[in-house]
Amino acid sequence: MVILKRIGVIGLWLLLIFSTAVVTAAYKQRFEDGPNRVFSGGPLVSGELYRGSEPDWTFVNEVPTLELQLLNPAQSRRIWVASVQGKMYVWSGYMNSFVGQLWKSWPAQAELDDRVVVRIDGIRYERRLVRIKTGPVLDELMAVVSQKYPSRASGADVESGNVWVFEVAPRATADTAAGDQA
Repeated sequence: MVILKRIGVIGLWLLLIFSTAVVTAAYKQRFEDGPNRVFSGGPLVSGELYRGSEPDWTFVNEVPTLELQLLNPAQSRRIWVASVQGKMYVWSGYMNSFVGQLWKSWPAQAELDDRVVVRIDGIRYERRLVRIKTGPVLDELMAVVSQKYPSRASGADVESGNVWVFEVAPRATADTAAGDQA
């Protein structure tokens, strides 16, 4: 019985050490330039800021993930990305689930302030997120998503609110000026 008690105490201490290490790593990453593979990061500050004409985003279908930073709160994360008809889209699944409601706060935050910065291959793009709830693009987009990722989401999942889809759209000039002052 004494041996089992000692093993239990050692197990609890190891769990506490592991938990403390994970929480510390997650906290520290919030102040870094972007996310890592596991934890959200701070603002995207490095990399050239793109100032050209609107790109044809088809190339993102060859990019595994992009880094997306909300302006409010200034926090970044890695996220899946796809392109349809030259436009770029990001999404968040499991929005109607208990886990999704606890874990995924960025979509609701994006609805409050749609300004974002995305970084792809070291280049930063100032954009805004426009939520897409219905439309013919959804089935085509979800087909691209299903080919690229282990996802079986459909247009019906988007229309039901279980998956939130956002077009990563250009910011208007007035929005950019207002965002620079904020």
